[in-house]
Amino acid sequence: MQARMWVLALAVSVVPQLLAAQTAPSSASPVADALRANARRSAQNLIAAAEEMPAERYTFAPTPAQMSFRHVVVHLAEGNDFLCGTISGVAAPQLAKVDTTDTKDKLVARLRETFEFCDSSTPSSSRSRTGPIITARPRSIYGSTACCRRRRGRGRRSCRS
Repeated sequence: MQARMWVLALAVSVVPQLLAAQTAPSSASPVADALRANARRSAQNLIAAAEEMPAERYTFAPTPAQMSFRHVVVHLAEGNDFLCGTISGVAAPQLAKVDTTDTKDKLVARLRETFEFCDSSTPSSSRSRTGPIITARPRSIYGSTACCRRRRGRGRRSCRS
């Protein structure tokens, strides 16, 4: 009985230390790492939404007062370079301007470019004071693009007719 108690006491004191040794080393800036991961996830969702939307549906607007899908994509393409450049202190690259009359392929390509710039210029410091802008903006824009899928009764992921 006493031997069991010693084994149990040893297991209780050693196992947590072994488990703690197995965890990944902590990052020097976990907040910046979380922001980068969130930005990458948002970029994937927004680019996937832009690719999935059929070209003829880019004119869809939930109500006349709201932006059309095409306007949302142009808004993202124009705004991301400015926001990410301002946050990181890196000058935004001078890329071709996009307009609401451009084709779906051109808009999606420009959206990819802008998210690639944001990914490469995301702050490496955890002291970024603009973190809420990075995390909240893509979510709100993605939410507005998801409106098409909901209104057409196609579920969360699809807007195809």
